[in-house]
Amino acid sequence: MRAAVWHGAGDVRIEEVGVPEPGPDEVLLKVAYCGICGSDLHEYADGPHAIPVTEPHPASGTMAPLVLGHEFCGTVLSLGSAVTGVAAGDQVAIESNYRCGTCPRCRDGEYNICRHFGFAGLMGDGGMAEYAAVPSYMVHRLPAGVSMEQAALFEPASVALHALRRAGTAPRAVAVVGLGPVGLLTVLLAAERGVPRIIAADLSPDRLDIAARLGATDLIDAGVDAPGERMRELADGEGVDVAFEVVGSETALHTCLDATRRGGRVVLVGLAQEVRLDAFALVNKEQSIVASVGYRDTYPELIRLVGERGLDLTPVVTSTVALEDVITDGFEALLNDAGKQIKILVEPAPQCRNATFAD
Repeated sequence: MRAAVWHGAGDVRIEEVGVPEPGPDEVLLKVAYCGICGSDLHEYADGPHAIPVTEPHPASGTMAPLVLGHEFCGTVLSLGSAVTGVAAGDQVAIESNYRCGTCPRCRDGEYNICRHFGFAGLMGDGGMAEYAAVPSYMVHRLPAGVSMEQAALFEPASVALHALRRAGTAPRAVAVVGLGPVGLLTVLLAAERGVPRIIAADLSPDRLDIAARLGATDLIDAGVDAPGERMRELADGEGVDVAFEVVGSETALHTCLDATRRGGRVVLVGLAQEVRLDAFALVNKEQSIVASVGYRDTYPELIRLVGERGLDLTPVVTSTVALEDVITDGFEALLNDAGKQIKILVEPAPQCRNATFAD
């Protein structure tokens, strides 16, 4: 089969590799779509960051070179001997995070912070290929009303949904700083939850326009002077109840803190390195900062929202490319045209997007 294989920074190759053989607890699927995540882009541009290069990841037993892609869906082709609850021909979305099931966090149901946490497609072979084999616990069957295009977006939408859950309140006003795919999906899901005021901030006019279509009530150019103060003014001069930092920068974090009311909360979703804080102001305002990583128990809710309520995740998709073109029209397009491109889907075998076992 053809696959996008990461060998190093700037070195992703479309190669012929063997079709994976599913183990006893695994499912083999024909991939319909695989999204390019910001994490994939960072690994391509200047990795490794998460990809194991010196020893195999404990959950996957895999190290580089490996097949990229953790935002994927497809059609079940075959099952390992111990797999139940899914059948050949089922269309499925893949919840791609590994979990051991035995560490204290897993035993408490917090498998997104498993001791051996990782993702298929970053810490093990993923879905940027014609076929993929994954542990059966990653597989979610799709009802008839959920398309493959929607299912390919469940992974980034799960990050947004988990962040909203981490907000821990029923907010009247929120700010979303950073309108990449996760930021835009945070806007969409906040609107679906009925948040009355949603302030969206970004440098890109195109992304601000999409945020407005997804439910943002107010738009802020993040490049203006004191954007946090402007957000606070929009929220009755008090500030928002919750601000979501979806950039991964110290500047964006400060903007979120400035925008947030006394007693409010900032949810860190973006991946920053070290940041400096005014701890005196943080304490005096009794603000909280919480982190949000990955997701857990989100796919059933997203399947319900899309299948039963008609929620449409696809406005964040800006293009769909063939596997053979993923370097030039995928990674390079995202690096060189970041303002225009948001979510790019890779279609490994277009004629097989709705394949069944008989195919």
